[in-house]
Amino acid sequence: MEKVKETRDDPHCVYEIINPRIETMRVILVDNLIADESQYSDVARGEPDYNPGQWVRLERMIALLAIGNIENNVRKLVRNPEICIVHLSELSEDLVHNFDPDAIVLSGTLRDFDLYAPALIDSFNKFIKQTRVPVLAICGGHQLVGQAFGATIKTLDDRLPREKRHGRLIEYQYRFVKIVDTTDPIFAGIDERPNARWQHYTNRRHLLRVWQNHGLKLDRLPEGFKKLARGYLAEFQMMARRTPEQLIYGVQFHIEKSFQDWQADNYWEHRNESRDGRLIFDNFLVESLRFRGKVPGLLRDKSGTYVAEIKRAPALNDAGNVPATGF
Repeated sequence: MEKVKETRDDPHCVYEIINPRIETMRVILVDNLIADESQYSDVARGEPDYNPGQWVRLERMIALLAIGNIENNVRKLVRNPEICIVHLSELSEDLVHNFDPDAIVLSGTLRDFDLYAPALIDSFNKFIKQTRVPVLAICGGHQLVGQAFGATIKTLDDRLPREKRHGRLIEYQYRFVKIVDTTDPIFAGIDERPNARWQHYTNRRHLLRVWQNHGLKLDRLPEGFKKLARGYLAEFQMMARRTPEQLIYGVQFHIEKSFQDWQADNYWEHRNESRDGRLIFDNFLVESLRFRGKVPGLLRDKSGTYVAEIKRAPALNDAGNVPATGF
Protein backbone atom coordinates (compact mmCIF):
# COMPACT_ATOMS: atom_id res chain seq x y z
CA MET A 1 0.00 0.00 0.00
CA GLU A 2 1.25 3.48 -0.79
CA LYS A 3 1.24 6.16 1.86
CA VAL A 4 -1.77 8.38 2.35
CA LYS A 5 -2.08 11.16 -0.20
CA GLU A 6 -4.30 14.20 -0.37
CA THR A 7 -6.09 15.09 -3.56
CA ARG A 8 -4.90 18.36 -5.06
CA ASP A 9 -8.41 19.66 -5.77
CA ASP A 10 -9.91 18.97 -2.34
CA PRO A 11 -7.59 18.93 0.69
CA HIS A 12 -10.42 17.56 2.84
CA CYS A 13 -10.61 14.28 0.91
CA VAL A 14 -7.82 12.05 2.21
CA TYR A 15 -7.53 8.45 1.12
CA GLU A 16 -5.11 5.62 0.47
CA ILE A 17 -4.23 4.65 -3.07
CA ILE A 18 -5.24 1.02 -3.61
CA ASN A 19 -2.72 -1.30 -5.23
CA PRO A 20 -4.23 -4.78 -5.78
CA ARG A 21 -2.27 -7.63 -4.23
CA ILE A 22 -4.13 -10.30 -6.19
CA GLU A 23 -3.68 -11.05 -9.88
CA THR A 24 -6.78 -13.16 -10.49
CA MET A 25 -9.44 -15.19 -8.68
CA ARG A 26 -12.97 -16.45 -9.16
CA VAL A 27 -15.64 -15.21 -6.76
CA ILE A 28 -19.34 -15.98 -6.33
CA LEU A 29 -21.42 -13.12 -4.93
CA VAL A 30 -24.68 -14.20 -3.31
CA ASP A 31 -27.70 -11.89 -3.25
CA ASN A 32 -29.47 -12.83 -0.01
CA LEU A 33 -32.51 -10.57 -0.39
CA ILE A 34 -35.90 -11.85 -1.50
CA ALA A 35 -36.22 -11.98 -5.31
CA ASP A 36 -39.92 -12.72 -5.83
CA GLU A 37 -43.18 -13.11 -3.90
CA SER A 38 -42.99 -16.90 -3.83
CA GLN A 39 -39.95 -16.68 -1.55
CA TYR A 40 -41.94 -15.23 1.37
CA SER A 41 -43.18 -17.57 4.08
CA ASP A 42 -46.69 -18.08 5.41
CA VAL A 43 -45.52 -16.09 8.43
CA ALA A 44 -44.78 -13.16 6.13
CA ARG A 45 -48.18 -13.42 4.50
CA GLY A 46 -49.76 -13.15 7.92
CA GLU A 47 -48.00 -9.88 8.79
CA PRO A 48 -50.35 -6.86 9.08
CA ASP A 49 -48.28 -4.78 6.66
CA TYR A 50 -47.64 -7.56 4.13
CA ASN A 51 -47.53 -6.04 0.68
CA PRO A 52 -45.62 -8.47 -1.55
CA GLY A 53 -45.24 -6.21 -4.56
CA GLN A 54 -43.95 -3.29 -2.50
CA TRP A 55 -41.74 -5.52 -0.39
CA VAL A 56 -40.08 -7.17 -3.39
CA ARG A 57 -39.48 -3.84 -5.15
CA LEU A 58 -37.70 -2.50 -2.06
CA GLU A 59 -35.64 -5.68 -1.67
CA ARG A 60 -34.57 -5.58 -5.33
CA MET A 61 -33.52 -1.94 -5.05
CA ILE A 62 -31.44 -2.66 -1.94
CA ALA A 63 -29.99 -5.81 -3.51
CA LEU A 64 -28.65 -3.83 -6.47
CA LEU A 65 -26.85 -1.45 -4.10
CA ALA A 66 -25.54 -4.19 -1.83
CA ILE A 67 -24.23 -6.46 -4.59
CA GLY A 68 -22.88 -3.44 -6.46
CA ASN A 69 -20.79 -2.42 -3.44
CA ILE A 70 -19.49 -5.95 -2.92
CA GLU A 71 -18.64 -6.38 -6.59
CA ASN A 72 -16.83 -3.03 -6.55
CA ASN A 73 -14.63 -4.27 -3.70
CA VAL A 74 -13.66 -7.38 -5.59
CA ARG A 75 -12.90 -5.44 -8.77
CA LYS A 76 -10.75 -2.94 -6.85
CA LEU A 77 -8.84 -5.60 -4.92
CA VAL A 78 -8.32 -8.17 -7.70
CA ARG A 79 -6.64 -7.15 -10.94
CA ASN A 80 -8.47 -9.66 -13.17
CA PRO A 81 -11.44 -11.11 -11.27
CA GLU A 82 -14.03 -13.54 -12.58
CA ILE A 83 -17.33 -12.83 -10.83
CA CYS A 84 -20.53 -14.84 -10.78
CA ILE A 85 -23.58 -13.17 -9.17
CA VAL A 86 -26.37 -15.48 -8.04
CA HIS A 87 -29.43 -15.35 -5.83
CA LEU A 88 -29.61 -17.29 -2.58
CA SER A 89 -32.09 -19.67 -4.22
CA GLU A 90 -29.45 -20.57 -6.85
CA LEU A 91 -26.60 -21.34 -4.46
CA SER A 92 -25.75 -25.03 -4.77
CA GLU A 93 -22.93 -27.53 -4.98
CA ASP A 94 -23.63 -27.89 -8.70
CA LEU A 95 -23.00 -24.17 -9.14
CA VAL A 96 -19.76 -24.44 -7.18
CA HIS A 97 -18.68 -27.44 -9.21
CA ASN A 98 -19.34 -25.68 -12.52
CA PHE A 99 -17.83 -22.27 -11.66
CA ASP A 100 -15.04 -23.53 -9.36
CA PRO A 101 -14.84 -20.36 -7.22
CA ASP A 102 -11.97 -19.40 -4.94
CA ALA A 103 -14.36 -17.58 -2.59
CA ILE A 104 -18.04 -16.94 -1.89
CA VAL A 105 -19.31 -13.64 -0.47
CA LEU A 106 -22.77 -13.44 1.10
CA SER A 107 -24.60 -10.11 1.04
CA GLY A 108 -26.65 -8.54 3.79
CA THR A 109 -30.44 -8.87 4.06
CA LEU A 110 -33.54 -6.81 4.80
CA ARG A 111 -36.30 -9.06 6.18
CA ASP A 112 -36.24 -11.36 9.19
CA PHE A 113 -35.45 -14.94 8.22
CA ASP A 114 -38.75 -16.32 9.49
CA LEU A 115 -40.31 -14.24 6.69
CA TYR A 116 -38.32 -16.29 4.13
CA ALA A 117 -39.79 -19.48 2.69
CA PRO A 118 -38.43 -22.29 4.90
CA ALA A 119 -37.10 -24.14 1.84
CA LEU A 120 -34.71 -21.25 1.12
CA ILE A 121 -33.24 -21.37 4.61
CA ASP A 122 -33.07 -25.17 4.69
CA SER A 123 -31.25 -25.25 1.36
CA PHE A 124 -28.71 -22.68 2.54
CA ASN A 125 -28.14 -24.48 5.84
CA LYS A 126 -27.34 -27.68 4.00
CA PHE A 127 -25.00 -25.89 1.61
CA ILE A 128 -23.02 -23.90 4.18
CA LYS A 129 -22.36 -26.96 6.32
CA GLN A 130 -20.79 -28.92 3.47
CA THR A 131 -19.15 -26.34 1.21
CA ARG A 132 -15.38 -26.41 0.98
CA VAL A 133 -15.12 -22.98 -0.66
CA PRO A 134 -14.00 -20.09 1.62
CA VAL A 135 -16.96 -17.92 2.62
CA LEU A 136 -17.24 -14.28 3.73
CA ALA A 137 -20.65 -13.49 5.25
CA ILE A 138 -21.64 -9.84 5.70
CA CYS A 139 -24.27 -8.51 8.16
CA GLY A 140 -27.45 -10.49 7.39
CA GLY A 141 -25.24 -13.11 5.75
CA HIS A 142 -23.30 -13.32 9.01
CA GLN A 143 -26.57 -13.97 10.85
CA LEU A 144 -27.66 -16.50 8.22
CA VAL A 145 -24.44 -18.45 8.77
CA GLY A 146 -24.82 -18.17 12.54
CA GLN A 147 -28.30 -19.68 12.62
CA ALA A 148 -27.14 -22.53 10.38
CA PHE A 149 -24.58 -23.51 13.03
CA GLY A 150 -26.91 -23.25 16.02
CA ALA A 151 -27.06 -19.60 17.09
CA THR A 152 -30.35 -17.74 17.52
CA ILE A 153 -30.96 -14.38 15.88
CA LYS A 154 -32.35 -11.74 18.24
CA THR A 155 -32.98 -8.01 18.35
CA LEU A 156 -30.33 -5.82 19.93
CA ASP A 157 -32.43 -5.79 23.12
CA ASP A 158 -32.57 -9.61 23.17
CA ARG A 159 -36.04 -10.27 21.85
CA LEU A 160 -36.98 -12.69 19.09
CA PRO A 161 -37.50 -10.91 15.77
CA ARG A 162 -41.19 -11.85 15.59
CA GLU A 163 -41.75 -10.17 18.95
CA LYS A 164 -40.60 -6.78 17.69
CA ARG A 165 -40.82 -6.28 13.95
CA HIS A 166 -40.88 -2.50 14.13
CA GLY A 167 -39.40 0.24 16.31
CA ARG A 168 -36.26 -1.73 17.00
CA LEU A 169 -33.06 -0.46 18.49
CA ILE A 170 -30.62 -0.24 15.59
CA GLU A 171 -26.99 0.55 14.90
CA TYR A 172 -26.80 2.84 11.89
CA GLN A 173 -23.54 4.72 12.16
CA TYR A 174 -19.80 4.28 12.38
CA ARG A 175 -18.93 2.32 15.49
CA PHE A 176 -15.78 1.03 17.12
CA VAL A 177 -15.33 -2.73 17.22
CA LYS A 178 -12.75 -4.35 19.48
CA ILE A 179 -10.44 -7.03 18.07
CA VAL A 180 -10.15 -9.86 20.58
CA ASP A 181 -7.93 -12.23 18.56
CA THR A 182 -5.23 -10.32 16.70
CA THR A 183 -3.46 -13.56 15.75
CA ASP A 184 -5.97 -14.24 12.99
CA PRO A 185 -4.58 -13.30 9.55
CA ILE A 186 -7.81 -11.48 8.71
CA PHE A 187 -6.36 -8.56 10.73
CA ALA A 188 -3.01 -8.38 8.95
CA GLY A 189 -1.94 -4.75 8.57
CA ILE A 190 -4.85 -3.28 10.53
CA ASP A 191 -2.65 -1.55 13.13
CA GLU A 192 -0.23 -0.16 10.53
CA ARG A 193 -2.38 2.92 10.05
CA PRO A 194 -1.02 6.00 8.31
CA ASN A 195 -0.70 9.17 10.36
CA ALA A 196 -3.68 11.01 8.87
CA ARG A 197 -5.91 13.51 10.64
CA TRP A 198 -9.04 11.49 9.92
CA GLN A 199 -7.59 8.54 11.78
CA HIS A 200 -6.78 10.10 15.13
CA TYR A 201 -8.79 7.35 16.79
CA THR A 202 -6.08 4.89 15.81
CA ASN A 203 -3.89 5.97 18.72
CA ARG A 204 -5.66 3.03 20.33
CA ARG A 205 -4.63 -0.28 18.86
CA HIS A 206 -6.84 -3.30 18.20
CA LEU A 207 -9.84 -1.16 17.24
CA LEU A 208 -11.79 -1.19 14.01
CA ARG A 209 -13.91 1.74 12.89
CA VAL A 210 -16.63 0.30 10.69
CA TRP A 211 -20.07 1.08 9.27
CA GLN A 212 -22.96 -0.56 11.15
CA ASN A 213 -26.47 -0.94 9.76
CA HIS A 214 -28.44 -3.63 11.60
CA GLY A 215 -31.13 -4.24 14.19
CA LEU A 216 -30.45 -7.94 14.82
CA LYS A 217 -27.56 -9.95 16.24
CA LEU A 218 -26.46 -13.48 17.07
CA ASP A 219 -27.17 -14.50 20.65
CA ARG A 220 -24.15 -16.79 20.95
CA LEU A 221 -21.03 -17.95 19.17
CA PRO A 222 -22.09 -20.66 16.67
CA GLU A 223 -20.75 -24.16 17.08
CA GLY A 224 -17.24 -24.55 15.71
CA PHE A 225 -16.52 -20.81 15.41
CA LYS A 226 -14.13 -18.56 17.31
CA LYS A 227 -14.84 -14.94 18.21
CA LEU A 228 -12.57 -12.42 16.51
CA ALA A 229 -14.11 -9.08 17.47
CA ARG A 230 -16.81 -7.75 19.76
CA GLY A 231 -19.01 -4.68 19.96
CA TYR A 232 -21.25 -2.86 22.40
CA LEU A 233 -24.76 -3.76 21.22
CA ALA A 234 -23.82 -6.87 19.25
CA GLU A 235 -21.24 -9.00 21.03
CA PHE A 236 -20.26 -11.24 18.11
CA GLN A 237 -19.08 -8.71 15.54
CA MET A 238 -16.63 -11.04 13.82
CA MET A 239 -16.25 -14.80 13.89
CA ALA A 240 -14.38 -17.50 12.00
CA ARG A 241 -14.62 -21.20 11.38
CA ARG A 242 -11.28 -22.61 10.29
CA THR A 243 -10.93 -26.36 9.83
CA PRO A 244 -9.01 -28.45 7.27
CA GLU A 245 -12.24 -28.56 5.25
CA GLN A 246 -13.77 -25.12 5.81
CA LEU A 247 -12.89 -21.44 6.04
CA ILE A 248 -15.84 -19.20 6.93
CA TYR A 249 -15.66 -15.61 8.17
CA GLY A 250 -18.67 -13.68 9.43
CA VAL A 251 -18.76 -9.91 9.97
CA GLN A 252 -21.75 -8.11 11.47
CA PHE A 253 -20.71 -4.76 10.02
CA HIS A 254 -20.50 -3.61 6.41
CA ILE A 255 -16.94 -3.98 5.16
CA GLU A 256 -18.17 -3.55 1.58
CA LYS A 257 -18.63 0.20 2.18
CA SER A 258 -14.89 0.58 1.58
CA PHE A 259 -15.29 1.77 -2.00
CA GLN A 260 -18.56 3.70 -1.76
CA ASP A 261 -18.70 6.26 -4.57
CA TRP A 262 -18.64 9.53 -2.65
CA GLN A 263 -18.94 11.63 -5.79
CA ALA A 264 -22.23 9.95 -6.67
CA ASP A 265 -23.97 9.72 -3.31
CA ASN A 266 -22.29 12.34 -1.08
CA TYR A 267 -21.07 9.70 1.41
CA TRP A 268 -17.48 10.60 0.66
CA GLU A 269 -16.39 9.71 4.18
CA HIS A 270 -16.76 6.03 3.32
CA ARG A 271 -13.57 6.09 1.27
CA ASN A 272 -11.76 7.24 4.40
CA GLU A 273 -13.64 5.81 7.32
CA SER A 274 -13.98 2.26 5.99
CA ARG A 275 -10.28 1.64 5.49
CA ASP A 276 -10.38 -1.08 8.15
CA GLY A 277 -13.24 -2.82 6.35
CA ARG A 278 -11.35 -2.70 3.07
CA LEU A 279 -8.27 -4.31 4.64
CA ILE A 280 -10.40 -7.08 6.12
CA PHE A 281 -12.02 -7.72 2.74
CA ASP A 282 -8.59 -7.82 1.08
CA ASN A 283 -7.17 -10.15 3.73
CA PHE A 284 -10.12 -12.49 3.29
CA LEU A 285 -9.49 -12.76 -0.44
CA VAL A 286 -5.81 -13.51 0.17
CA GLU A 287 -6.64 -16.11 2.82
CA SER A 288 -9.12 -17.72 0.44
CA LEU A 289 -6.40 -18.20 -2.16
CA ARG A 290 -4.06 -19.64 0.46
CA PHE A 291 -6.77 -22.00 1.67
CA ARG A 292 -7.29 -23.13 -1.92
CA GLY A 293 -3.55 -23.62 -2.40
CA LYS A 294 -3.36 -20.86 -5.01
CA VAL A 295 -0.70 -18.55 -3.60
CA PRO A 296 0.84 -18.15 -7.10
CA GLY A 297 -2.29 -16.16 -7.94
CA LEU A 298 -0.89 -13.35 -5.80
CA LEU A 299 1.27 -10.56 -7.15
CA ARG A 300 5.01 -10.31 -6.42
CA ASP A 301 7.14 -7.24 -5.84
CA LYS A 302 10.47 -6.56 -7.60
CA SER A 303 12.34 -8.82 -5.21
CA GLY A 304 10.05 -11.73 -6.01
CA THR A 305 8.33 -11.66 -2.60
CA TYR A 306 4.57 -12.07 -2.58
CA VAL A 307 2.91 -8.70 -2.01
CA ALA A 308 0.46 -10.47 0.29
CA GLU A 309 3.16 -11.04 2.88
CA ILE A 310 2.39 -7.98 5.00
CA LYS A 311 3.15 -7.42 8.64
CA ARG A 312 0.82 -9.12 11.08
CA ALA A 313 -1.06 -7.09 13.68
CA PRO A 314 0.59 -7.30 17.12
CA ALA A 315 -0.80 -9.70 19.67
CA LEU A 316 -3.06 -8.41 22.43
CA ASN A 317 -0.42 -8.94 25.09
CA ASP A 318 1.84 -6.52 23.19
CA ALA A 319 -0.51 -3.61 23.82
CA GLY A 320 1.69 -2.05 26.52
CA ASN A 321 0.46 1.40 27.44
CA VAL A 322 -2.37 1.55 24.94
CA PRO A 323 -5.28 3.57 26.39
CA ALA A 324 -8.39 1.75 27.58
CA THR A 325 -10.99 1.30 24.86
CA GLY A 326 -14.18 0.95 26.90
CA PHE A 327 -14.80 -2.62 25.70
